[in-house]
Amino acid sequence: MSVKLSSKGQLVIPKTIRQRLKLGPDARFHIRLTEEGTIVLDPIQTGALEALWGKYAGADFLTELEAEHQQELSHE
Repeated sequence: MSVKLSSKGQLVIPKTIRQRLKLGPDARFHIRLTEEGTIVLDPIQTGALEALWGKYAGADFLTELEAEHQQELSHE
């Protein structure tokens, strides 16, 4: 399977490979060049914390929890 380097230096990883490796749009890689001149991409496995980082940015959980607590108190 061959791929073409774009004018911006980008490569497209074929869909079959992305699916097999379960690579999503934000997948990150370590890239290295071997002594034989081969380019190697190693997917970086993200942990649970890294996967959630920024997902809830701007969410105001404290205000929501306080309002829920006030409702519970008023029903008692």
